[in-house]
Amino acid sequence: MHDESIQPQPQGHHKPLSFKTKLAYGAGDSGAGITATLLAFSFLIFLTNVANLRPALAGTVLLIGKIWDAVNDPIIGYLSDRTRSRWGRRHSWMLMASIPFGVFFFLYWIVPSFSEDPGINQWGRFIYYTVISIIFNAVSSAVTLPYTALTPELSKDYDERTSLTGYRFMFSIGGSILALALGQFFAMQFPDDSIAQYLSLGATCAVLAVLPIYWCVWGTTDPTAFNPRQKTILPGSEEDITPSGSIWEQFKDVLQSRPFWYVIGIYLCSWLSFQLTAAIIPYYAVSYMGMDSYFPVALVVQGTAMLALSLWSWVSYRYGRKRTYFAGMIGWIVAQILLFFLPSDRVDLLYILCFMAGLGVSTAYLIPWSILTDVTDLDELNTGEQRQGTFYALMVFLQKTGLALGIWVAGIILELSGFVEPSPGEPIPPQPESALFAIRVVVGPLPAAFLLIGLLLMYYYPVTRELQETVVLRLRERREAQQTAKTPNPEIEG
Repeated sequence: MHDESIQPQPQGHHKPLSFKTKLAYGAGDSGAGITATLLAFSFLIFLTNVANLRPALAGTVLLIGKIWDAVNDPIIGYLSDRTRSRWGRRHSWMLMASIPFGVFFFLYWIVPSFSEDPGINQWGRFIYYTVISIIFNAVSSAVTLPYTALTPELSKDYDERTSLTGYRFMFSIGGSILALALGQFFAMQFPDDSIAQYLSLGATCAVLAVLPIYWCVWGTTDPTAFNPRQKTILPGSEEDITPSGSIWEQFKDVLQSRPFWYVIGIYLCSWLSFQLTAAIIPYYAVSYMGMDSYFPVALVVQGTAMLALSLWSWVSYRYGRKRTYFAGMIGWIVAQILLFFLPSDRVDLLYILCFMAGLGVSTAYLIPWSILTDVTDLDELNTGEQRQGTFYALMVFLQKTGLALGIWVAGIILELSGFVEPSPGEPIPPQPESALFAIRVVVGPLPAAFLLIGLLLMYYYPVTRELQETVVLRLRERREAQQTAKTPNPEIEG
């Protein structure tokens, strides 16, 4: 995939995006930040401690939902690339799925009762949460996949894309902080009623997740919008950049990209580490550290990550993405390892380690999505087709499959370690030493191992800044040549 004949050339000038456009684009990820954060930090412990599912069943709910999510992502990405609408192939999907996105997120936090028999209730709730998870993940993909594919279409500039990604995750992390702050607020409002706590939190966050989608749609221009008054571009013409071939052919072609596999590995390792920590840190904070609530711990991580985005954007602009990623990851790895050894009475040190981890999480938000745009440009240069949706969908497909297996394994480990579920209406019971040890392993050494693998992959990632700038220059020259070729010459016609 790497073209050795390409030599670095100076990057051309690009019209910068306005601050207003960047804000609107960034706002589009608020809903994903709100919903993903609550599901990452709260859903597993909600299923075990509020809905009273066994940890293995709770982990299986997440496994099935994530696997289905991974399956429908490539389909939505494929269809998104081929959508023709006056709203654009990205905006039209976001508008269509926005309301169901909010409704089914709210339905996550209802605790239905099917019978007075605990066994029937257990399986009834398992089926309910599995169905809701499948539907929510489908409509969530219909919002987030087209949204993320907007990044390379709004700008072709290396640093502008990093800036866009920074705005995106500033709003994403801001949304997550808002969700966690609301979680702490409702925990204080309903200290003795966890069902009311999560139901109020889910309803409020469902509304807050939907509204920013409309800000994004009406505050940005979808370059793929179809004007029905214009002449239709015929397939095969010079202007036709719609991917050709079946969905399986597209996936086969995309998987032949060597840089793409590096991006997948980097993203999977960093986010598998984050998701494992997010799912288990509530148990770590409450059962091991003896805290009343896990929301303050999550707030420190996400708050630090948001504040550090501007710092890492500047470091990336000055020193490049690889060095930025390394700088953030090293502190994160140290923090994860120290969580395993932290004494249960040192809550003060826990917050310091959360701060260190938040610095690393910030680079995990910023860097992998930024380098994916380099891969889509290189593919367009080699194929002449724009397949951003397919790339993004396949990346998320592989990432979510890995995360699903990781979270499922975490649930199985909890159950095998002798984790004790609370009885309805009762406080969380003390956990045996075997369960506490398992919690410390899953929150410490296991994520650290994945982060080290991600560092190794980033070290060998083959697309440099100079190569990417040259690819963008070649693409612009190709488009200008095509535009010149199809523009009639008045002197010749005369």
